Amino acid sequence: MEIFSFNLLLFVSFVILSKLIAIIYRHRCQHKLPNLPPGNPGLPFIGESLDFLAKGWKGCPENFIFDRIRKYSSEIFKTNLFGQPVVILSGASGNKFLFSNENKLVETWWPEFVNKIFPSSVERSPKEEAKRMRKLFPQFLKPEALQRYIEIMDMVTQRHFALDWENKAEVVVFPLAKSYTFELACHLFLSIEDPGHIARFSHPFDHIASGIFTIPIDLPATPFNRAIKASNFIRTELSAIIRQRKKDLAEGKASPAQDILSHMMLSFDEDGQYMNEVEIADKILALLMGGHESTSAACTFVVKYLAELPYIYEGVYKEQIDIIKSKKTGELLNWEDIQKMKYSWNVACEMMRLSPPFPGNFKEAINDFAFKGFSIPKGWKLYWSASSTHKNPEYFPEPEKFDPSRFEGKGPAPYTFIPFGGGPRMCPGSEYARVEILVFMHNLVKRFRFAKLIPDEKIVFNPTPRPAMGLPVRLLPHKA
Repeated sequence: MEIFSFNLLLFVSFVILSKLIAIIYRHRCQHKLPNLPPGNPGLPFIGESLDFLAKGWKGCPENFIFDRIRKYSSEIFKTNLFGQPVVILSGASGNKFLFSNENKLVETWWPEFVNKIFPSSVERSPKEEAKRMRKLFPQFLKPEALQRYIEIMDMVTQRHFALDWENKAEVVVFPLAKSYTFELACHLFLSIEDPGHIARFSHPFDHIASGIFTIPIDLPATPFNRAIKASNFIRTELSAIIRQRKKDLAEGKASPAQDILSHMMLSFDEDGQYMNEVEIADKILALLMGGHESTSAACTFVVKYLAELPYIYEGVYKEQIDIIKSKKTGELLNWEDIQKMKYSWNVACEMMRLSPPFPGNFKEAINDFAFKGFSIPKGWKLYWSASSTHKNPEYFPEPEKFDPSRFEGKGPAPYTFIPFGGGPRMCPGSEYARVEILVFMHNLVKRFRFAKLIPDEKIVFNPTPRPAMGLPVRLLPHKA
């Protein structure tokens, strides 16, 4: 047994050493390529990953970029993140270039270790997969499709506030926002309404989110290991749901058009092939992640800024009360009501400017190309950051000031406000997020005023922004 353990340890050590040698070789060879952007690839293997992650944990991911822009006097610089040579393009011109050249010069990329959390069941290129997914979702996520879900969203939101907020002196907002957005996603995407069923697989999503941007050490009790286990657990749950839905569709107990799950199960590609159970589970898992992780952060920060800025709260409250006065008692929200919430949406946009629900994303160069005189080799990774423009005084004067008027009229300049990304890979759920946030704001302010219990609560990114203590607030009823 001891000999076996020694041999196993020797083998693992050999594998790790081989990978380190390969990475060190690649790390050293980076400097031999011509016309590379300025920058420092950092240490072998880890590069500058620790500083990249640490800036997020400290609540200021943009400082990783701004510090280097100042150091190199360039909005374009190279670094090394997660064992990969990375070029960071900041500013509106960098965003425009990356978003406009999706599937031409670049394509979306995730660090290899993320594939352990989201193992793909499909052997397709990112371009082919993105194209296929965009054919699946429009009838559920575009404005004309969302109109018929407004009343359902309002009912779910009212129930959430009745059960989890009302008759309480204090609440912790972030976990409640996560519960709310996950319940709504389950209801609309999967037609799951049973609270027990929803609760059974909602908690593992927290582990997945925490494991995406972390040190990828797959050992028991590490965030990365917990994320892998959580992902496997959720897939098992989703497979059971898919099998039951298949049975219900065959027996006429479920409608082919009732939700995204049914639509996926009955859709086929240009070759007449239907998705298998594992593929569908993968897609639903990604949808549930996107449908609740970023929007829960957005709803939390709505509360944060409305609590901090009473004059902003008053503007939102007035707009929402005017909508309530125009409706009959008990009448649910409709699409026309959502369109009236112009000031509220400006407030939400300013919230996302200061605290973008997702800080940025990676892409990969699929060809050699040049940008602003710098060579970007094929295979190198590129990173865009929302905060590199959101908090840049060139695009938003006094960037730390909360000012919803920035979004009046034509709003910010193109490619400067990018909370949902841009180009062909812009988040397909952006309109869904808009409606969800506004329905949440409506039900929030018509019930409460609120005050933060931790005035200077720290903000951390993991990977989305969140208050370190969950944003505890005191609920204050409106004066009669």
